[in-house]
Amino acid sequence: MKIRENLEKREAETLSKYAVLSRDSKGRERDEELCDIRPCFQRDRDRILYSKSFRRLKDKTQVFLTPDGDHYRTRMTHTLEVAQNARTLARALRLNEDLCEAIALGHDLGHTPFGHAGERALNAVSPYGFRHNEQSLRLVTMLEKEGKGLNLTWEVRDGIINHEMELTPATLEGRVVRLSDKIAYIHHDMDDAIRGGILSPDDVPEQISRIVGKTNGEWLDTFIHDIVENSTDKDDIRMSDEVYNAMLELRKFMFARVYTNPVAKGEEGKAVDLVKTLYDYYLHHEDRFPGYLKNLLDKGEPIEKVTCDYVSSMTDRFAIARYEELFIPKSWSVY
Repeated sequence: MKIRENLEKREAETLSKYAVLSRDSKGRERDEELCDIRPCFQRDRDRILYSKSFRRLKDKTQVFLTPDGDHYRTRMTHTLEVAQNARTLARALRLNEDLCEAIALGHDLGHTPFGHAGERALNAVSPYGFRHNEQSLRLVTMLEKEGKGLNLTWEVRDGIINHEMELTPATLEGRVVRLSDKIAYIHHDMDDAIRGGILSPDDVPEQISRIVGKTNGEWLDTFIHDIVENSTDKDDIRMSDEVYNAMLELRKFMFARVYTNPVAKGEEGKAVDLVKTLYDYYLHHEDRFPGYLKNLLDKGEPIEKVTCDYVSSMTDRFAIARYEELFIPKSWSVY
């Protein structure tokens, strides 16, 4: 018996009846030989981890644009914290930890430079609209590996595209990641806001802190425990009404005090203009696209979508460098 088969057997013996077993996956878009060591979801996790899209997350904004400090979150550290929350919940609920981790690591691959400001910019200018969850799926299916895609399993792809709160993943593992995402950004965005002097723990309204705690560490502990207590041996991932409503109120508080704060978001207008300008430029200069994107055009993909593919893939630093190269005059001197 192969190592993979032993691991699949162990899953069947130990995981909840509501968990997705690796051997029961709906499979990949393209059939391929199974790995002799890794079950399919572990293999998906590794493909995402080694992808170029994942590495670019280290230079993409989470909330604070180009903060002056080493300890603010980036899109990559956010992703790692989502994965950690999801793995903790999966292990406690006896769900498939590898599937949760793969979805978590891949859920934000399609994010633009400059966070949601960049997403709003592309959504405004593209006739097809732009949503980062849809772009994440597009990346893993047809853009990564020079246009070949990662050929991930159906369950991972479903969890990636459905990680937004208004959507419903088909698996409990996907639903774990969907909640883990919200828990992670509420937790670490508060931490960054405190570090940046925008908030203090005492600013959280008493009716919220009475339920979830006064510090972001207490919030995380409350949310995780509440999900475990209300989801164990259930066919859904749930929170108690009291804690869930408190989380929503806390999210509203964060939007009012952090996500729309002029101190934290004062540069977003410039970022929006920069992304729109780059989109317009590359829309009319397809010769500047990488080869695999030119191949998509040759296959009939709309140029508006391919332009979004290119601009959304940029890191903050790369987008700024391209803008400076194209639109900022350089000094001229004679020696």
